[in-house]
This record gives sequence, structure tokens and C-alpha cells, in this order.
Amino acid sequence: MEIITSPAGMAAWSGTFRKNGATIGLVPTMGALHKGHLSLVAEARRCTDATVLSIFVNPTQFGPCEDYRRYPRMFEADCEKARVAGCSIVFAPTVSAMYPAGYKTFVEVEELGGTLCGITRPTHFRGVATVVLKLINIVRPDLAVFGQKDAQQVIVLKRMTVDLNVAVTITVCPTVREADGLAMSSRNAYLTHPERTAAPLIYKGLSAAAARYDNGERNAAELVETVKKIIAANSLLTPEYVEIVDMVSLRPLAELSNPALMAVACRTGGSKTRLIDNIILGGSW
Repeated sequence: MEIITSPAGMAAWSGTFRKNGATIGLVPTMGALHKGHLSLVAEARRCTDATVLSIFVNPTQFGPCEDYRRYPRMFEADCEKARVAGCSIVFAPTVSAMYPAGYKTFVEVEELGGTLCGITRPTHFRGVATVVLKLINIVRPDLAVFGQKDAQQVIVLKRMTVDLNVAVTITVCPTVREADGLAMSSRNAYLTHPERTAAPLIYKGLSAAAARYDNGERNAAELVETVKKIIAANSLLTPEYVEIVDMVSLRPLAELSNPALMAVACRTGGSKTRLIDNIILGGSW
């Protein structure tokens, strides 16, 4: 496995590798790798000839009072995990390489980036869309792999690639969970022990709503209330939102007649960690 830190070096490697028709899969990450990330690597390896895993804590997707400076950084351990998982390249550019002096250009996907998580994180998806487009332009992958846990991100990026004619396939892998149902996330490391005990209530609520859906419930308000009641069992969890939305437009739904995304974001009481999760009712990616 090779570690490349310059965009020019990464582009040169990609250009050489692709000359004979070989394919590349990209797994964009901010590091602090866990089994969820490694499942994306496995999918990229299954579908392409070489896998590039990027490690870049992207400052433009963090708000001014968010956790950019304390976000977990464990580069050497991450590289070892990537090597064992079978990555061909770890691409780890610096901030100054990705956003050089005088940088002024950003990508904004209107409407989709302003709902759900975008309400409390108004610049987040602008930063996500910008950095992912930059990574795609540098790496030139045939496939980019993301996890369902970040469902809104996936929907924003799918829209971006269609609107801007970006020649890449976006693939979505199922959320990887702990034994008690908590969605794996690098930010889970922030949780206090009592918060970690409470956090599985999010998926418990989603699972209860899915069961009601499977039994015929199609009223969105009823399904949302199911989740809220279960989360309310522990005061350490405060929902930012519990919503059921269209999987293309992200617009709220009142009645479900097609597959829909049910998404949740919560803040924890002590560490103020933000946890997100979701399920798809009536379908899949």
C-alpha cells in the first residue's frame, strides 16, 4: 500500500493506473476508521481493480462551534487498518493542498443541503459537496462508496453528480452497527458511559417504527411519534429532528406510498455529541 499526500501525485498515480482500462474505487473518509469504513473498502475492492481511501478532516464541513479541532485523528492506526483491508492507496492531502491561499470556489446543492441536518449545520453540505467533488476530480474513480448512515449526504452527492455531469457511480452500503444497534461512527468515541448506554434507543425507535410500517401503518406522524416516545425514555437524548422524507427531494411526507427515508438526529446531554441514524421504509437503495 502506498501513501500519497499531494493532489498532483494522486492524479499522476490514477492516470497511470487507468491507462490500460483498470478501474478505481474511492472511499472518502475523515479517518478514525471503524468497521463501517472497512465495509466500504470491501465493496470498493469487490467492484474495482484498486481502492483509494482518502483521509482528510475537511474544515469546510464544520461549523464555527463544531468539533473540527478535536475530531479524532489517528493516522498511523488508520493506515494500518487500510493496509490490512486491502487498500491500494491512502490519499491524505493537507488542508493547504486542498484549499490553497485565495481559495474561493464552493459547491452548493440547493434545497437538499438546507433540510434535516442542514437546518442546524447550514454550511455543512456545501463543504461536503465541495470536498467530494475535489476528491473525485483528483482521484478520477469509477466508483465512490458511502454508507447509508450518512443518507442525506448520499442524496446530496447523487444530485450533485447528476447536475454537474460527474462521471462516477455513487454506491451506498448498509449501516454497520454495534451489537446493540448503535450505528458505528467516529464520534461515538465522545460518548460518556451513560450516553453510550442510552444511544441504542435511537435505533430501537427506528426499528419499532419499521415494525409498525410493516404491519400497515402509513401515517408519517404516527411513525414519527413511535420513535420519539422511545427516545424520550432517556433524558440524555434530545432529538434535533425525527422526520420521514422523500428519498430524492428530502421533502417531508404525510402519508407513505413509496419508499421513504426515516431520519433521526439527537444530541446527548453531557458530551453534546450529535448522533444520526436512519432507515428506509418500504424499500432500499
